[in-house]
Amino acid sequence: MQYYLAPMEGITTYIYRNVYHKYFWPMDKYFTPFLVPHSKKGFSARELREIIPEHNEGLTLVPQIMSNQAKDCLNTMEKLKALGYEEVNLNFGCPSKTVVGKHRGAGFLAQTEELDRFLEEIFSHTDQKVSVKTRLGKYDPEEFEEILEIYNRYPIEEVILHPRTQQDFYQKPVRLEAYAYAQEHSRNPLCYNGDVFTKEDGKRLVERFPKLTTLMLGRGLIGDPALAEKLEGIEPKDQWRRLRAFHDEICAGYQEIGGGEKPVLFKMKELWSYLFRLFPGSEKQSKKVRKAQNLTDYQGAVEEVFALLSRQAAI
Repeated sequence: MQYYLAPMEGITTYIYRNVYHKYFWPMDKYFTPFLVPHSKKGFSARELREIIPEHNEGLTLVPQIMSNQAKDCLNTMEKLKALGYEEVNLNFGCPSKTVVGKHRGAGFLAQTEELDRFLEEIFSHTDQKVSVKTRLGKYDPEEFEEILEIYNRYPIEEVILHPRTQQDFYQKPVRLEAYAYAQEHSRNPLCYNGDVFTKEDGKRLVERFPKLTTLMLGRGLIGDPALAEKLEGIEPKDQWRRLRAFHDEICAGYQEIGGGEKPVLFKMKELWSYLFRLFPGSEKQSKKVRKAQNLTDYQGAVEEVFALLSRQAAI
């Protein structure tokens, strides 16, 4: 099985990607959180930090672009090509209301004629590999039949399918029957994405789809960095020691960037919102992490979480 790290805004930064790669199962591809093309300016300093080669050495990185304007998208693709990127990923899957309201991400799926023209323009003017990350549609999973017909017209490197509609967001169950339809009818390679949180989830998915070769892991991997090892049937060694070192290096990396304590606290608390599921019975300690107002208090609260784990392991 090949594994990809899903792009998650504010979490899967270059700091996160590098530290993850150091301590846990290496991903076959890492995808950046989406870049939004600007018609009259280049990359921002923050965007450059994410994509410059020296921040991604040893990783296979695929920059993700979110756009509904082919000219701007192609301009950004050329800039990425100059940095050495042979593949880009187009985001047709983000369900955020602010994104969808601008007819981007999953919102673009409701405009099938425009989507088709966009892809025609892209593939007519580039020799880069282009993959897409997509949902089934905006309102109804039946929209996917027409959307897949559009994808089938183009030599897409890979269709990474999250089998929900935009309006499903993340609450409704994944629609596995739609992924089965994609497996039967897609002319392009497929990658599955969505609701793989445990080894058992992965096992059920492979039993349902024996031809499955590629998984993109997002929230499940952020909540359990050893997930890919478990999916491979490997019992993680030194998981908690690695997790602590992983956490500490990410926190130190954000501090080195500068900008003060608040941005560091925000990023680390967001990461912990996923990691807490690894620590059952830590509600009291978790509350301290969430309420920490400075890094000293935060580190003290984190110490309590890991100390609780040590006590539980000793029982």
